[in-house]
Amino acid sequence: MPRSPRHAVPLTVALLVVSLPLPATASPGLAQSAAAPRATAAAPAFATTTAATPGEVRTTLRDRATGTAVRGCVSLVPVDRDLLTVVFLGEVQDGRHGGCTGVDGGDVLASNVPPGRYHLLAAPYDNAQHGLQWVGKHGGTGQRERGVIIKVRPGATVTAPTVRFDAPGTVTGRVTRAADGTPVSGGYAMPLPVVPDPKNSDYGAITDDDGRYTLTGLGPYRWPLYYTGYGLASQWSGGVADRTTADTVRVRSGTTVTSNQTLVAGTVVSGTIAVDEMPNYSQVIAFHARTGDVTGVVDVGADYTLRLLPGQRVLLRCDCAHVPSRWFPNAEQVSGAQPVRIRHTPVTADFDLTGPATG
Repeated sequence: MPRSPRHAVPLTVALLVVSLPLPATASPGLAQSAAAPRATAAAPAFATTTAATPGEVRTTLRDRATGTAVRGCVSLVPVDRDLLTVVFLGEVQDGRHGGCTGVDGGDVLASNVPPGRYHLLAAPYDNAQHGLQWVGKHGGTGQRERGVIIKVRPGATVTAPTVRFDAPGTVTGRVTRAADGTPVSGGYAMPLPVVPDPKNSDYGAITDDDGRYTLTGLGPYRWPLYYTGYGLASQWSGGVADRTTADTVRVRSGTTVTSNQTLVAGTVVSGTIAVDEMPNYSQVIAFHARTGDVTGVVDVGADYTLRLLPGQRVLLRCDCAHVPSRWFPNAEQVSGAQPVRIRHTPVTADFDLTGPATG
């Protein structure tokens, strides 16, 4: 029997350490990332690698005030939109390549990194002492576009700027429905989207019965925050679909700031799914057509219903078969996807996975 849609909102982590490689605990000093790209076991077959010789990225994690070594991890997040969309069940949009320090902290080596351009996301182990950051040339930032761009070349090792961690701050607030002002319970506030795993719903700052949330461990910078709620359109702070135009929340070290958000029902995007055999967990994922950010996720059966914020163009992907995923209308690669414009009227987008991909 096909499963009915369960929810139409992506969840995420408040802190991203959980999705990064674990440190080497047997020996201090330099820790190296795993030889293979990070991925979940449930990820569908999908081309994510390149034939080019991989490179390496080195950096060092330190406390800004004292200069002492800090334990933590870094993720290399692709600048390229198409590479950013390679995210599947249970994965945060923090890239698939990175590394962690050893037990003494300090140096990190990320190896086996495909050539390309990346932003660097740094997450400390002790988020009570240090805050998450996008790494800039001379310090941290909460805005990805203001972070330094790391250019990885085939077979080369590049040295990234030193990560200088600041003391963290906290964001708290209340999420409500725009239609009637009622609280949104079971929603999320977060710095990065994720494609949720139905078996694991613990992704961070969840809203309580009164719609209140507390997001901890962010560096003291201006952050765009991503909000979700069941049966509502996901959005960035300020009520927009584009992260780069979001209102930013000013986080300060050792203090708590307030960011309230109202969520709208959004535009219904729905369709049917024709497939010979559907896996136990199948989803349709919407990505912002310009930034590549996840902007909506829904579990599917023979059909699906997804709610998205009007005023954006999206790329729709169906992870709905034991074959490579399909991009609407029937492409195997994101480069062949047809953008879908989301206005205020319902949109129909059907998937047929019974034959070969067309592009």
